Amino acid sequence: MALLPRLRQLMRRPSSASRVGARRPTKAARRGDTLHEDALRSMLSDDPNNERAFVALAEIVRRRAAEASPDHDPLSAETTDTERQRAADLAVWALGEELAGNPRAWYALIEVARLSVHDDHEGTLRRLTTAAERDPSGKALVEALALLREAGLPVDALGLGVGHWRPREHDPEVARQLVLASIEAGRPLEAKQHIAALDLYPNPRAVADLKGELARDVAHAEQSIPGT
Repeated sequence: MALLPRLRQLMRRPSSASRVGARRPTKAARRGDTLHEDALRSMLSDDPNNERAFVALAEIVRRRAAEASPDHDPLSAETTDTERQRAADLAVWALGEELAGNPRAWYALIEVARLSVHDDHEGTLRRLTTAAERDPSGKALVEALALLREAGLPVDALGLGVGHWRPREHDPEVARQLVLASIEAGRPLEAKQHIAALDLYPNPRAVADLKGELARDVAHAEQSIPGT
């Protein structure tokens, strides 16, 4: 079965936010992994956006899922690499959705969006929007815009960024992502507007170098436009 239908089946299963921070039961979990998993889940319960803890926990569930034998067909041959990868992705998806039950969690939403970006455009944008709205610092918005740009979706990045960027409050790196997305979308004039918006940042000296760097990027992009 393709990944997206499997993920949709997973999404339709009832879930409870009360599971956040609790270890998932398993029939044959290694003791070392079990102790490590409990510690990581405790860390994520305290800080649901602890990137290092999420990555480490995702690796545990990914490895466990990839090593598990498929139980839907006991007569099937040895699990293929593709099937193992699919199982691992499903496990990380489930973990991300579980942790996203915490209303403070945005990093898990970013990682689930990363899994769905090529198969579920609408769902990806919905998750990234929620992530951006949950984080007042702007870091989630930076991650969301970078993800969309990496997926070749600069116009979607601009739509998300323009609607959620607060230049006075957010991490100035949001401006970098918006300027680069504007360049990639062939909109150098819009890129200049994003650079100008950095004037609203309360510490001008902190963004001076960034503004200069981005201005050079825009100038280089304009030179590449035919007729300029």
